[in-house]
Amino acid sequence: MELNENADIDTSQVEDQRGSGGGGGGGFGGLPIPGGGGLVGIIITVVLALVGGYFGINQLGGSSGSTTGDNTNITQECSDKSTARTKLDCRNVLYVNSIQAFWTEAEPKYFGKQYQPAKTVLFSNRVSTGCGAADSGVGPFYCPSDDRVYIDLTFYQVLAKQLGAPGEFAQPYVLAHEYGHHIQDLVGTEAKMRKLQEAANSEAAQNLLSVKLELQADCYAGVWANHATETKSKGGQPIFKSLTDADIQEGLDTAKQIGDDTLQKQSGGTVNPAEFTHGTSADRQKWFQAGFDSGDPVKSCDTFADGAVVEGD
Repeated sequence: MELNENADIDTSQVEDQRGSGGGGGGGFGGLPIPGGGGLVGIIITVVLALVGGYFGINQLGGSSGSTTGDNTNITQECSDKSTARTKLDCRNVLYVNSIQAFWTEAEPKYFGKQYQPAKTVLFSNRVSTGCGAADSGVGPFYCPSDDRVYIDLTFYQVLAKQLGAPGEFAQPYVLAHEYGHHIQDLVGTEAKMRKLQEAANSEAAQNLLSVKLELQADCYAGVWANHATETKSKGGQPIFKSLTDADIQEGLDTAKQIGDDTLQKQSGGTVNPAEFTHGTSADRQKWFQAGFDSGDPVKSCDTFADGAVVEGD
């Protein structure tokens, strides 16, 4: 995977809520979490609290609200094209730019609706959202109440060192998955799924619907990957110079490492399909690959269709 050094980085598509000194290449300094002890605390929180699956739609409890970010530092940092691509946060802004550039064209083409942009909020430790308060331990998520993606970039270090998914392409895969949830929100899939959950007669049935929603977001991530090298920056430059088979394999490896069954095993427990919320490793790989192979979110990503079964059905 090679990013184009001539592509403009549009930081208006993110909201930097990491506080003073924002930029700093993404804050890999081991941020303190109360009672958690920095990065170790993040790892413990994520592994123990979210063993059911990584990243998705977040319906958090608690009071809603949001904090206004300050993009001064990240905009300055990412304006220097000679160094911007060495910065974690600047690269992630470019990933967001690419994903949104794709869906701006793809949503009208495939779904007949105009795309509505969604900002990605970069935060440290804690964040206030339209879905309630959250901390770094919840991992990356999309909030349908305020149409934003939220991520503490230290999650990538957890993904690499604790969960065994160190590849660079793991990062755009994570973001593309979250923007897949945004598409589901825009076209009405997420709302329909919630109604089906309300009518479900068991927790296992509710979880299965959640799995189908998450697997569709994986498929949408694969669809974006198929078209990533076609996406252009605000100034009309290609964002990616290249995307290789090895990059796609990194995406598949990431999907494998954050499958429900793999995470349940890692936690020391037994594999219980009734508690799956995101899908098995094999399912997540299958649907990401399906989206990538076709590049068509309508033909290849209907995980709710009859016959689109997942393990645990």
